[in-house]
Amino acid sequence: MFTFLARWYKERFSDPQAVTLMFILLGLALLIYFAGGLLAPLLVALILAFLLEWPVAQMQRCGLNRTMGASLVLVLFIGVSLLIFFGLIPSLWRQGVGLITDLPGMLDKGLQLAQSLVNQYPQFISSEQLDTMVAELKKLLDTQHLFDIGKQLLGYSASLLVWMVYAILVPLLVFFFLKDKDELLRGSKRFFPSNRGLARQVWFEMDQQIFNYIRGKVIEIIIIGVASYVFFALMGLRYSALLGVLTGLSVLIPYVGATLVTLPIALVAFFQWGVSPQFGYLMLGYGIIQALDGNVLVPILFSDAVDLHPVVIIAAVLIFGGLWGVLGVFFAIPLASLVKAVINAWPKHQDNMSQEEATEQALPEQSEQPEQQTQNRA
Repeated sequence: MFTFLARWYKERFSDPQAVTLMFILLGLALLIYFAGGLLAPLLVALILAFLLEWPVAQMQRCGLNRTMGASLVLVLFIGVSLLIFFGLIPSLWRQGVGLITDLPGMLDKGLQLAQSLVNQYPQFISSEQLDTMVAELKKLLDTQHLFDIGKQLLGYSASLLVWMVYAILVPLLVFFFLKDKDELLRGSKRFFPSNRGLARQVWFEMDQQIFNYIRGKVIEIIIIGVASYVFFALMGLRYSALLGVLTGLSVLIPYVGATLVTLPIALVAFFQWGVSPQFGYLMLGYGIIQALDGNVLVPILFSDAVDLHPVVIIAAVLIFGGLWGVLGVFFAIPLASLVKAVINAWPKHQDNMSQEEATEQALPEQSEQPEQQTQNRA
């Protein structure tokens, strides 16, 4: 057993560049996992600087120096962010408060419907089971429970000062990352080993893929969110802005997000219209939007960025989302692509390569032998 492990280690880690790549990835993963909370402003600034690098480069091509280009891009980004924050967030807040206020009425209507179903089909659910579910729902709407939620919200608001500090630090960091990109990259090379050719190869392969994925995901969120809001508003659905934003953000979680956001949309539509043609038209239109997203929009936006099996994507969302929360979910597919790029670029032992090539050459020969025997018999 020990001989087998030693031979496997020698085959996989005999290349110094492979060892360097492994230690770089392991060090970065441990740093983010254990110090992610402390380095949150730095990580957010790095992500924003990576996304804003493309417009800065385009401005440099137009003749502006890097400092001026970084300043203009950052000012434009802050302006759009403030416009969204002060223009969209208040409307979403009002609709969220309205939805919470209407929950008791929705609950009463749902209980009446459930009671009528119990009376019609007592063989499927009993009155005792319904009473148990009603008791659990009342616990959720209990005054003490709401008081506890209020205390939690007050605890979150206590960190407002921290968010204000982040609001100052992050733009400054983004500006310096954009303005002094070349100097910072040259200075950071001293902390990495010299034999990092394999790591450089993996980074060059992933650089454009990550940018294409993030850009495509932002475009997808905007298109799906706006299309859903317009459709919900035309149908007269209540809380259309809130539900449209939720539908747009649901694309962050592939395959799962659309399923999760369907439930509140169906519930609001049902309590507003009941079982009616309007309810059917709304769900049909919502299904068409999801179908166009999965079959038209996603292939166009991510044809060059994502080449992963759905099982791998779901597993990546679960793993990285569990490790790093919302950021892990957002970057699950790029991280999975990074793992795939590392596996593809990892050097193979010459003996293994020769055995694989011999096997591949032997397979066609073996498949040709039965054909030749059949021809000889004929």
